[in-house]
Amino acid sequence: MSLPRLGFVGIGLMGEAMVRRLLQQGFAVTVWNREPERLDTVLPHGAVAAETPAALAAGCDILLACVLHTDAVQEVVFGPDGLAAGAAPGTLLIDHSTADPARTREMAARLRGERNGAWVDAPVSGGPEAALDGSLTIMAGGAEADVARALPVMQALGAQVTRMGEVGAGQVAKVLNQAIVGAGYVVMAEALALAEAAGLDAAALPACLAGGHADSNLLRRIYPRMQARAFEPPTGYARQLLKDLDAVEAFAGAHGLRLAMVEAAARQFRTHVAAGNALRDGVTISQLYGDKPDR
Repeated sequence: MSLPRLGFVGIGLMGEAMVRRLLQQGFAVTVWNREPERLDTVLPHGAVAAETPAALAAGCDILLACVLHTDAVQEVVFGPDGLAAGAAPGTLLIDHSTADPARTREMAARLRGERNGAWVDAPVSGGPEAALDGSLTIMAGGAEADVARALPVMQALGAQVTRMGEVGAGQVAKVLNQAIVGAGYVVMAEALALAEAAGLDAAALPACLAGGHADSNLLRRIYPRMQARAFEPPTGYARQLLKDLDAVEAFAGAHGLRLAMVEAAARQFRTHVAAGNALRDGVTISQLYGDKPDR
């Protein structure tokens, strides 16, 4: 059986890795990005460029998006020359962006009404490295039939793919994921600062705590990068984590909750980003706690 032709919008750090993975898995992938120079990261691997999102949609069976935020999703789908303008009736859109759940439901309903299009919100976790080796965690929302149709593509990208409910449910799961991740980055930075201030062999901490309650992917992957000052190349921007933490706060507020840990983490990232670190890796939040002269 032939593979569906894919169109992918949004060639940032994650989008680049995802497109390269899909190409490696044998999919034909047409791409578009607002900044066309980013296409140079995927065209040498076999991707084909489209002039507009509408032109991309016209030649593809399944559309994918991975863009910065909800407004960007709205623009690339429904803006002038957007995906909806070129999509055939019944086209499936898999949105890997991190976006607002309520607006996602609204956009899905609009696509259904205008083009009889199907929408699966499928935000991801794991970073570019996991995207390249197909080990992403993917949280999906959508009708059962639509998620089943999207599953072969999502399984090419993710080792863990879970349908969490109807459209928007994937984005709700991602809100919870980002609450844990964003606060976790700050906790890792504070643990490192305290370990070094106390004169501990900070590099030995993940192995020391392995298997205990403090063990986690953050301790095994993020903490060592902070400890080694391995900040380049970036695998995720500080501004993105701040955006996600702000979104968690807003979502919680809409449900009558205040999340003190999330608010504290957002304050730390806001300070860090305001100091000129927006486009540095999120792990650089550790530098907010100061550096020894020999670092």
